[in-house]
Amino acid sequence: MKKIAVITGASSGMGADFARQTAAMNVYDEIWIIARRIEKLSALADEINSTLNFNTVRPVRIDLGSREGIKEFERLIKTEHQELVEIESGIEVALLVNNAGFGTYGPFIETPLEKELDMIDLNCTALTAICGIVIPFMKKDSVIINTASLAAYLPLGNFAVYAATKSYVLSFSMALAAELKDRGIHVCALCPGSVSTEFADVASNGARKEVLHGLSSEKTVAHCLKKAFKGKYTALWAFKWKFQAAASRFVGRYAGARFTYKFARRPYRHEEADSENIDCTGDFM
Repeated sequence: MKKIAVITGASSGMGADFARQTAAMNVYDEIWIIARRIEKLSALADEINSTLNFNTVRPVRIDLGSREGIKEFERLIKTEHQELVEIESGIEVALLVNNAGFGTYGPFIETPLEKELDMIDLNCTALTAICGIVIPFMKKDSVIINTASLAAYLPLGNFAVYAATKSYVLSFSMALAAELKDRGIHVCALCPGSVSTEFADVASNGARKEVLHGLSSEKTVAHCLKKAFKGKYTALWAFKWKFQAAASRFVGRYAGARFTYKFARRPYRHEEADSENIDCTGDFM
């Protein structure tokens, strides 16, 4: 049976680091890295494969933000399984990293509605669909990592839809972990705060090029993989993230949203720009 890992949103940031660190484990027959930017995926695959001296990493161009993209992924995995059933007993997805997503800065009424709806489709609908498609191909000790955010713990003004999508991811991941426990499948929600990735550039539509006070993507990913394979349900690497997550319990939801609306404004450029399916790390407070 071919043992594979599937990583979405792998063209940059934490997704690319998940690909590198997963490949370094040297336990998977194949690693599928999925995103829209095939040039970046191919470059990443070449980088990792040349280091391994083996074609382990397979770039797959799919736009998971569309229902057709989700169907395309489903066709791919089912076709791959059927082709291998007779000679290798099919495939097993031993690791799924749901990392594709994006955010948008600014008050809800001032941000493009179409972009907010696209965010919900990618951050919530696609993540849910990928889990539903992949779980039948998982066995005992398989691992699911869903990238949520520190923003999942509290409603945020100027970040309303993004925080709501990440709250969904965290809630869904916890429920899924409970349902899959008896099957021996582990589910972990990654809940980072600010990480050095392309997130701010996309969220601000180019108005802010870098995440403020962003921490190491490599260390965030390494910590998450360690916690996920130990069966932990959440992963927050930095102490300040853990502190903020715990402190959110003592802040009223409305109070948190009002405070961040008034005092945590983020820049946004209103001209149209392309948004890519990158990792979901928030530029959080």
